[in-house]
Amino acid sequence: MSVRARSQKVYADAVEALADVTDGTAIMCGGFGLCGIPENCIDELYRRNVRGLTVISNNCGNMGMGLAVLLKRHQVKKVICSYVGGNPDLEEQILKKEVEVELNPQGTFAERIRAGGHGIRAFFTPTGFGTVVAEGKEVREFDGVPCLLETALSADFAFVKAWRGDTEGNLMFHESARNFSPLMASAGRVTVAEVEELVEPGMIDPNHVHTPGIFVQRIFQGREYRNTIEKLTLREEEN
Repeated sequence: MSVRARSQKVYADAVEALADVTDGTAIMCGGFGLCGIPENCIDELYRRNVRGLTVISNNCGNMGMGLAVLLKRHQVKKVICSYVGGNPDLEEQILKKEVEVELNPQGTFAERIRAGGHGIRAFFTPTGFGTVVAEGKEVREFDGVPCLLETALSADFAFVKAWRGDTEGNLMFHESARNFSPLMASAGRVTVAEVEELVEPGMIDPNHVHTPGIFVQRIFQGREYRNTIEKLTLREEEN
């Protein structure tokens, strides 16, 4: 009996798992810079030239790689993110008004995604009050502290990459590659997980599951990962 016969969540590859992603789709992509990004899913979006995307991601790629390949081809209409530094492709398109950007403080960004995954429509936070982040937002005071009303974030699809996953969709992330992925997995209407190692149910210690399978609708074994290091610093050897 094949793995696919045992679990309808298992797909052959990114081509099959992303077959119904169309122009104008809103997507969440796990990752911090190039760390922990769903490389196979991004490559498939590029291959199919899906356009008009709204991308919810920490910084939409970097160094011309990751989600930046979609930016360079102008497949992205809007970016909801928390960091634009170090991404010349995004910076250039912002200045040329070729892409709409909604910038969030990083903690607010994470909490908006968490809220989206937990059915919380909106919340108040003091972060960003008195800055451009507050423009157009409702303000209320709590214990004398002015707070902004922030709405939840969700997406048509959430794409995440895990170190290990089982055929029921339970995921385990590796160290810092965990970043935003567990939050996004809960907030996508359809969550697609690509994994470095796909295993049978029971082969992941339940105490080590970072994302329960209930949040994952599709999973596949990824391949040919580049795992790019953005900045490599070596300490000089002591004499």
